Amino acid sequence: MLRAVAVERAGEVAGSVTLPYDDRHRRRLTIRTDTGETVLLDLPEARHLHEGDRLVLEDGRRLLVRAAAEPVVEVVASDPRTLARLAWHLGNRHTPAQILSDRLRIRPDHVLEEMLARLGARLEHKQAAFDPEHGAYGHGHAHEHGPHAHDRHAHDHG
Repeated sequence: MLRAVAVERAGEVAGSVTLPYDDRHRRRLTIRTDTGETVLLDLPEARHLHEGDRLVLEDGRRLLVRAAAEPVVEVVASDPRTLARLAWHLGNRHTPAQILSDRLRIRPDHVLEEMLARLGARLEHKQAAFDPEHGAYGHGHAHEHGPHAHDRHAHDHG
C-alpha cells in the first residue's frame, strides 16, 4: 500500500482525496482516493489538512485534499455587530467555527442552535465543507470533551 508521508501547499497533482473534517486532522489513517486507490496517511505528527493541501506519496505523486460536504449549520445575523456577538458566544464555548465573509459555520448541535436563536441568529442547515479556525495557540481540534461539553467544562471564562 502506498504511503502519504508529507503535506505541501502547492504542486502538480495526480489525483485527489475527499475527506470529512474529522479525517483531516490525523497522523495515521487508511484513506481511499477519489478513484478508489488505498493509501496510508503516515505523517510524522498529526496535522490538520486544509482544502487545497497536497499529500505527497512515497512515489512522488501528490494528491489534492478536498473537504467533503457534511452536515453544518450556517449562522446568519442581521448586522456585523450581531454576528461578532454570536462568534464571541461560540468562542466562549470553545466551539469549532468556520468564519465566512457574512456568516459562521458550525456543526449541528441543538444546545448551541437554541442559544444562537435566542441571541437573534437565523440558522440554515446545509451540507457543505467544514473547515473551522484552529486558534492562536494550537494547530489541532478545539478542546471539546464530548457532546455538549460547552455546558460543563471546569475552567473559568472570566
